[in-house]
Amino acid sequence: MKKEAVALLVIFMVFGYGCVETDVDLTNELPEVPEPVEIPEPAAEKIEGNSVETGDEATIPAKEEPIEAVPEWKYGGQAIGGNYADSDFVALGNGKYRMYYAIEPEVPGNKLEVYSALSSDGITWVPEEGVRRTFTVFPDVVKLPDGTWRMYFQNAGVIKSVTSSDGLLWKDESGTRIDTKNNEGLTFERVAGPTTFYDGSKYIMAYSGALSGKYKDAPNNEMAVLMWATSTDGLKFDMQGMALDTRNDAYYGFADTPDLIRWDDGKVKMFFWGYFGIYESTFTGESFTEPVMVYEAKKENSLQRFPSSPPGDPTLGKIGNKWFMYYGQHTKGIYYATLK
Repeated sequence: MKKEAVALLVIFMVFGYGCVETDVDLTNELPEVPEPVEIPEPAAEKIEGNSVETGDEATIPAKEEPIEAVPEWKYGGQAIGGNYADSDFVALGNGKYRMYYAIEPEVPGNKLEVYSALSSDGITWVPEEGVRRTFTVFPDVVKLPDGTWRMYFQNAGVIKSVTSSDGLLWKDESGTRIDTKNNEGLTFERVAGPTTFYDGSKYIMAYSGALSGKYKDAPNNEMAVLMWATSTDGLKFDMQGMALDTRNDAYYGFADTPDLIRWDDGKVKMFFWGYFGIYESTFTGESFTEPVMVYEAKKENSLQRFPSSPPGDPTLGKIGNKWFMYYGQHTKGIYYATLK
């Protein structure tokens, strides 16, 4: 009975399967394979500076332009030892130079003497006999068109002048070149540190003006700004205004003893010193550019805010093909640096 039932079930299943319609078309062909696509060669990739080629031909990397070294002032050594400062030097011709320098006012019993020394290389200076001047501070010597010399200096809080035919014996000129009056509405205690440059048609003078009052925690109990004036005869000067306002955190209220000099490029530059070192500015004809530090004062330690003995009273000139900068170091003498 079971065998008959099983046979009947198999016949039923075969019959049912054959009657079902199917959606699959077994006669469909396989899909066509797409033709291969040609992939283009990558384009050469160029990078600024050193060029890189990704093609078949590689190019030689471009040569970088050499970086030109910026000249810097390098310490040279001591020029004149002793309690001296406020130097200025002039060319005498025939490879000879004369430096004028003053005794430091702190020296007991001094008469504010100015001395002189000679050199042919800017390194070795031989003192000349005698005293050039007394009661003379910040000597600034200029050669006049007629070949004689004029020295501007500070005396009794104003700027005066003397003349000489040989640079050794000096004769007083009457009157005052610069006093404490100014066109900035400032009340100066005194004026000092003159520097004078003759450009062929007029005299340009820069100098410092002392103001009462302390700037924040600065070392000095008074401030000093830089002023400038011009003259056609070197005797009567017309105020032009402020060359540098130091009443800010960049200079802490102090700049002194500027020095004007014509540079190799024909521009007139002004160097001066402050609490943190020696700075450089360029005269535009109507004003002075923002100064930059060119010779930084050394600190005894990193925590010291104000250097105890910054290089002061800079004076510059070219001896041969080399630029020299002379500066004072308190109680030690006059030192120099060269531009390299």
